[in-house]
Amino acid sequence: MAGAQFSAETSEGGAFVRQPNRFTGRVTPHSTSPPGGGPDEADRWPLEPGRYRLIWCRACPWAHRALIVRNVLGLRDAISLGTVDPIRDDRGWRFTLDEDGFDPVLGIGFLSEAYLATDPDYTGRVTVPALVDTVTGRVVTNDYPQLTLDLSTEWRRLHGPDAPDLYPVELRPELDQLMAEIHRDVNNGVYRCGFATSQSAYDEAYRALFARLDVLSQRLTNRRYLMGDAITEADVRLFTTLVRFDVAYHGHFKCNRQKLTEMPVLWAYARDLFQTPGFGETVDFDHIKRHYYATHHEINPTGVVPLGPDLHGWTTPHGRG
Repeated sequence: MAGAQFSAETSEGGAFVRQPNRFTGRVTPHSTSPPGGGPDEADRWPLEPGRYRLIWCRACPWAHRALIVRNVLGLRDAISLGTVDPIRDDRGWRFTLDEDGFDPVLGIGFLSEAYLATDPDYTGRVTVPALVDTVTGRVVTNDYPQLTLDLSTEWRRLHGPDAPDLYPVELRPELDQLMAEIHRDVNNGVYRCGFATSQSAYDEAYRALFARLDVLSQRLTNRRYLMGDAITEADVRLFTTLVRFDVAYHGHFKCNRQKLTEMPVLWAYARDLFQTPGFGETVDFDHIKRHYYATHHEINPTGVVPLGPDLHGWTTPHGRG
């Protein structure tokens, strides 16, 4: 489709339809494979500290949530980290931030090499986060929603001593519903605005986005976090979109009814999370801006990256909790 950022993921009506996740293996203590072995018949990989490498991009909200969960749960030593360049060209995600342009553990220059080592016929878009097995060089999963839930549940025996429960059993029915709504209207909703190629598709996404933000703002008026007094997976997922809102989505994706800084409850809530250990120090506004404005050529053909907005407000008192 002419004018589409990702033509293979754009409907005839001009709506952005995100591709499904290709790799859905899971690391779990319930795998029947021996240590060092590959996946069992149910695509379950053995739980082994130090074996798997999380590949992320500082700019990507889907990858960002995986890093936050990894860090908050105390899994830094259990899962190593590889970082790709924020600028993605026609060859995909690159390890140009590393010496000589190769990931020092996997020995590859492009994340696509791990994808093709896993599925030589793969032709879809290469995405982050990707959990890669350092023994075989194969991608275990790029299924970002399940990955973070598994870090909370299947990796529990490797958690730090003070790790929070981000996915409490008793809250899961409500949590799952809430996260589905946030994904549809907010996390993916900003992309449905930005990648729309028809007015009607954009209008629909825009209205759903701000209607959901209004509902979430009301929900957070009398509670510190989405589920009450403790941070959960839902807060992580909402945060990674909110922290990119003013620097990318408001202008670049035309999500411009209001800036985050003009929505008092959500702005205070986002600052509260930003100032929480494990959150703010993982945010790289420079990488975020350079990725969105310099790689979406159909939206911003000049590649000019804005100097604003002013970011000093993120460290001001939030008045919550």
